[in-house]
Amino acid sequence: MAFQICINLLVAFMWMFLGESYSISGFVTGYIVGIVLLFLLRRFLKGPFYLRRVYKILSLLVIFIKELILSNLEITKLVYAKRLDINPGIFTMETELETDWEITLLAILITLTPGTVTLAISPDKKEMYIHAMDIIDMKDAVHSIKDSFEKHIMEVTR
Repeated sequence: MAFQICINLLVAFMWMFLGESYSISGFVTGYIVGIVLLFLLRRFLKGPFYLRRVYKILSLLVIFIKELILSNLEITKLVYAKRLDINPGIFTMETELETDWEITLLAILITLTPGTVTLAISPDKKEMYIHAMDIIDMKDAVHSIKDSFEKHIMEVTR
């Protein structure tokens, strides 16, 4: 992926300098030409086309922002409620993630989402202990995390 990005940047700079248009528009045009060239020559390069991974990263970012907004709204409703009716709890979630990078990213995304905190990770790195501020169904909470964050992290890293 890094090699393809470097080639794309090289094509963009060459396009800009050879066309003698030292502007952002010249660079962007060269970058788009580089994307097209890399796409046409992708079978000669190692690894999959890099824009696919960039798309998956942006997809993970959008899902995180969506979860962040929804959980902020839920926490705001709980804070401004006349009666504090919450069910805090700690639950265990088994993870399919394997590398330290993937597990750390999942723990960070869970912790950054209001209302949940990653407390610990088991020594064998297969289970995460998570505290939730208001949990009605633990299986639903685990399923929600697996379907949103864990699935998309696996798409980005594998």
